[in-house]
Formats: sequence, structure tokens, C-alpha cells
Amino acid sequence: MTLDKAKPRTPRRSEPETGANAMAAAPVEVPRFAGLHIPPIDRLLIRVIPPVLIIGVIIWVLTNPVDAAAAISEMRTFVTGRFTWLFILYSVFTVVVCIWLATSKVGKIRLGGPNAKPQHSKFAWYSMLFACGQGIGLIFWSVAEPIMLRDENPVIPAGPSGGAEGAIVWTYFHWGLTAWAMYCVVAVCLAYSHHNLGKTLTFREATVDILPRWSRRGAGVVVELLAIIATVLGLATSFGFAAMQFSSGITSFTGIAASPVMWFMVILIFAGITSVSAIVGINKGMARISSVNSILSIVLVVAVLIFGPTLFIISNMSQTFGSFMANFVDMSMWTDSGLATTTLASWQDSWNGWWTVFIWCWVIAFSPFVAGFIARISRGRTIREFVLGVTVIPTLIVMVWVAVIGSAAIFYDDKSDRGISAAVAADTSAGLFAMLDAVPVVGTILLVVATILVATYYVTSLDSGIYALSEFVSAPHKSGPVFRVVLVLSVGTVTTVLLTLGGTAVVDTVQTGTIIGAFPFSFVILLMIVNLIRRLLKRDKAIKRLERDINNPDPTLIVVPDPRKEGAVRLVSAEVDLEDRAARE
Repeated sequence: MTLDKAKPRTPRRSEPETGANAMAAAPVEVPRFAGLHIPPIDRLLIRVIPPVLIIGVIIWVLTNPVDAAAAISEMRTFVTGRFTWLFILYSVFTVVVCIWLATSKVGKIRLGGPNAKPQHSKFAWYSMLFACGQGIGLIFWSVAEPIMLRDENPVIPAGPSGGAEGAIVWTYFHWGLTAWAMYCVVAVCLAYSHHNLGKTLTFREATVDILPRWSRRGAGVVVELLAIIATVLGLATSFGFAAMQFSSGITSFTGIAASPVMWFMVILIFAGITSVSAIVGINKGMARISSVNSILSIVLVVAVLIFGPTLFIISNMSQTFGSFMANFVDMSMWTDSGLATTTLASWQDSWNGWWTVFIWCWVIAFSPFVAGFIARISRGRTIREFVLGVTVIPTLIVMVWVAVIGSAAIFYDDKSDRGISAAVAADTSAGLFAMLDAVPVVGTILLVVATILVATYYVTSLDSGIYALSEFVSAPHKSGPVFRVVLVLSVGTVTTVLLTLGGTAVVDTVQTGTIIGAFPFSFVILLMIVNLIRRLLKRDKAIKRLERDINNPDPTLIVVPDPRKEGAVRLVSAEVDLEDRAARE
């Protein structure tokens, strides 16, 4: 493995740039690469193995759907029955780490060095990180989860209206602070490794230097393979469910029945919009679509609040916010310990198997592309600003969204003799549209707005996933727009095959399999978090100087290995480097 010498920007040895020529040279793109090149054979494995394994999984599920579903269900039962405690403690650990990052002196560290400036406004930044992290999931579950949990949920005592309060509070919990802390801590690991240490934006380089030297190469390949496979399958299955929900939205206000042909057309449209965004770049494409998301989301929530059951929503918001704060610790630590005394016959016998463990596995499985994208767009923020921006602000957005949309769903469900519950039971993705259709005056308009939101939120999720995936596959080289479009088309193809040949059952099976993959990946993330803590605690004057050097845009300076410390680099002028080389020769 050799250190990158910024070859496109390094002066020729015989003609170092000096004087006016050096002054006129374009600034070097930062952060400068100071990581390790991947050996050709390792790069080949990273590029070849994931598509082979993914094709194998798809063939297995399509040709043996019953056996595949049974096998994956057994694995889910094993993980739920034996390791619920692990996922609960993992989630609590990430919250504690985020609190430490935000409140300790390490919170002052700026991603990208002391002189780095944020690349995006706060509104654009919040819009992009929320859209890629949770937008489509919240659209799907903000009605479905409160409705499905209103008759049965643990920890929170049932009130006069039954379990409706607990249903809203558990939805806050599953989509709020803890979920965002799980994304945040992974994103900080990647962001500090990339922006401050000059590593590639990959799990490999954020993790392996804590391992014994002899194991780093093999471990790096395994880590990267897990990240790539999780990203592709996660994007493909989400793509399938987004296509189905978008089709449900179209059906809600046009009456046109959803069909495989409609799904295929939706996939083509989504892929086309994402391809355009990938071509124009993250700063233009993703930022603009995310801003549209935020504006439409505000319109939707405000309209439901004004034209819906306003008094009930405001009252329920106040009550459930208080209940969430009062019960947060109990919900965070609840493992349903009674089940540990028996052998779990099926994950369906466990409430956590349906909900908390399922959702935490979902978050872990989606961490590669969500955290990778958040890390990419957060240069120039301090770690404290980063943590607060990625946890507190999205949590408040989630709670307001669920308080308005979920409370309205509960209200209209009661008024319609459980009509919303019936719609959710028939088709989970139709719950939001059934609720909006009950809103007087503006219901039809809101159906259109919500359908557009499904599209724009998923396009931003796919866009962020493609950017992260291109980093994993092509690092340390930059991926071009053509390569990103190829990745979009590849994910779209996988989605089309799953939907058209297997239908919703196959998509659900593959999605569950992807989430089961979160179990081994959680150990990778834990190792990466420990490595981040080690890096921050060992941050001395030499590391601070390295952070400044890595982010120095002066074109007359180049990165060279530091002979005083193995694996370290230093920044010197091209002329000094040539003199050093000549002296050694």
C-alpha cells in the first residue's frame, strides 16, 4: 500500500511551480488524500463480490420464495430471541456517545480543520440530512404505527382513550432521538476520518486502524463488502416500497388501480429524476429537491393542523410530549425480559421483534448510506454543531410531524368507527392517504401533496445512497456522473426484478434479510465508534497539525510520507520535497 501524492496537482520533478506560476495555480481540493491505496486484487474483490452475491440472493428468493422466507424468518427469530438486549444496549450506547461528543471539549473540533466553512446553509443542510435519513420512512409510518399500536403497547399505561397516547409516544421514540443518534454517531466517525484525517469516506478507513496490523487488509475488504451489499439491497427494497406507496397515492385521488405496469413506470420516473440529480451534482440537485421536500412537508403539516382537528392535535401534542420525556429511559431500556426465560418460537411472539428491534435493525442496515451522505455534506461544522443538528433538530421535526399527522389519524379513526385502521390493515402504505382524505376542504389537495412528497423524499434517499455507494466502490478516486447514473440504473433494475417477478412478498423477504444483516454489521459499527473515541482522545499537537495540513489548499504544497512516524504524512513545498529526494538518492 502506498500513500497518495496528489498526482494531478503535484508539479513535475524537473519543473516545480514557483513564483507567479505557483500563485496562479488553482487551489488544491481539500481534504487532501492521506489514506492508503487499495491493492488491485482487493479493489477487484470489492467490485466483483457484491453484485455476484446480490444476484445469488435474488435468484434464491425468486426461485424458492417459500424456503427463502422461512429461512430468513428463522434467522430473524434467532436474532430477536437471543440478542434483543444487544440492540437495546447498542441504541443506548449511541445516545450516550452523542451526549459526550456534544458536551465535552471534543465538541469544539471542526470537521475539515479550524478554517473550514460550511458548504450549505442550515436550512439546506437540515433538509438534506432529514430527507436522506428518514423522510420516506416517516411518510410511511407516521399514520401506520400509531394506528397499529393504539390497542397494544408496553411501558406507557393506557389512559381513558386506551393506548392511543402510548402509540403516539412509541412512534416518537422509534423515529426520534435514538434513531438519529444511531445515524449521527456513525456519521461522525466517517466525517472526522475523512475531513480531518484525509481518509476515504469509507467504513474501511474509519475502522481498521484500531485492529492489529496483520488483520487490517482482510478486515477492510470484509467491512467494505458488508457496507456495499447493505446499501444496494437497502436501496432496492426501499425503492420497491416507495414505488408501491407512490402508486397507492395515485390510486387515492385518481381511482386508477395499482399494478406492476404502474410500479415499473414509477421506478423509471424515480430513476430518471435521480439520474439528473446525480449528473448536476449534490450541491444543485440534492439540495434543491430537499428544499422542495421541506416546503411541501411544512405545507402538509400546517394544512392538517389548521383544517383538521386542531384542538385535539394541540392537546394531544402537549400530553404526548410530556409522556415521551417522562418515559424515555424506560422505553430505551425495555427488553421484555420475561421472554428470555423461554425459547422464542417465532419473532412474531415478541413485541420488540415487530417494533423496536425491527426498527433498530432497519436503522443499522441503512447506516452505511445515510451516515456516509450526512458526513459528506457536513464539512465546516463543529462536532458539537453536527451532533445537535443531526439529533435534536430532526427529533423535534419528527415529533411535531407525528403529533399532527398521527393525532389526526387517531381522531379520524375514532370518528369513522376504525375506518383508518381498516385501511392500514388492508394496505399499510395506504394509511396516510386514508387519513388525508378525511381532512375537510383541502383533503384532495393534500393527497396530491403527499404523493409528490413520497416521490421527492425517496429520490433524495436514493440520491444520497448513490453518492455513498459510489464512494464505497470507487474510493480513493472520485466517481463521475456517468458512474453514478450506472449505479442508479443498477439499483432500479434490481428493484424491477424483485417487484415484477416476485411481487410484494419477495420484496418484503429481501428487505427482512437485509435487516437481519444488521446483526453482524452492528459489531463493525461498535468497533468504528471505539476507534473514533480512541482517535479523539489521542488527538495531540501532531494530529492537529495534520488536520491543518490535510485541509491546506495551497497548490505549492504536497503531501508526503512522514519518516518520523509510520503511516503519518506531512505537508511540504514541492521544491523541498525534490531536495529531500535528491539528498536521499
